[in-house]
Amino acid sequence: MATSSKAKKKTVRLASGRKRARQDVKLNAANTALRSKFRTVVKNVQKAVVAGDKPKAAELFKAAQAVIDSVADKGIFHKNKAARHKSRLSAKIKALAA
Repeated sequence: MATSSKAKKKTVRLASGRKRARQDVKLNAANTALRSKFRTVVKNVQKAVVAGDKPKAAELFKAAQAVIDSVADKGIFHKNKAARHKSRLSAKIKALAA
């Protein structure tokens, strides 16, 4: 939920508020990068599954698990969302064997 470009920006007067605003910019950039990385690793696993390449999908899934867990640990996504994604990806990989 990004704010519209027409939204009026408030000027913070207190020094602590100005510092908080500076920190928020950095934190927002870091969170956005991690969220993007999460989406990328999930898409890579899904592409490998669609291609039917089980060894590659399993390898990508192993790497994706670390990224998914780190995003959940940092509170960017809820731990249940991370678990749901891992479970669904794992199920898709297991279904390739059949």
